[in-house]
Amino acid sequence: MKRALRLLAAATIICTVSQTAQARPMDEDADQPSALAMFGDAVIVRPVMAVGTVGGLAVYAVMLPFSVLGDNEGEAAEVLVKNPARATFLRCLGCTPTQHERKQAEKKIREANAAQ
Repeated sequence: MKRALRLLAAATIICTVSQTAQARPMDEDADQPSALAMFGDAVIVRPVMAVGTVGGLAVYAVMLPFSVLGDNEGEAAEVLVKNPARATFLRCLGCTPTQHERKQAEKKIREANAAQ
């Protein structure tokens, strides 16, 4: 029983810390994320988000028959699986969503200029 309580307490602390790391306002105007942001993202946020992605996939799989009946399986997949997976695996390390969008826009501009 004590072991289960310790495990629950550790999971609660990890989830709280990861939410704090995500919710903490970072310098949105910075071109590059800080070393601390990268470290926190790599060590805390990404593993928790990976678990969340797997959890979303499990929920999606269980709810798939109901989603098919409701004709919204695509929307359910987007919300429960694709968005968390993009945030976990495709977002630049330590970047806020704004920084990531800015980097993607800059990359498209560079590619368009190179194609001309």
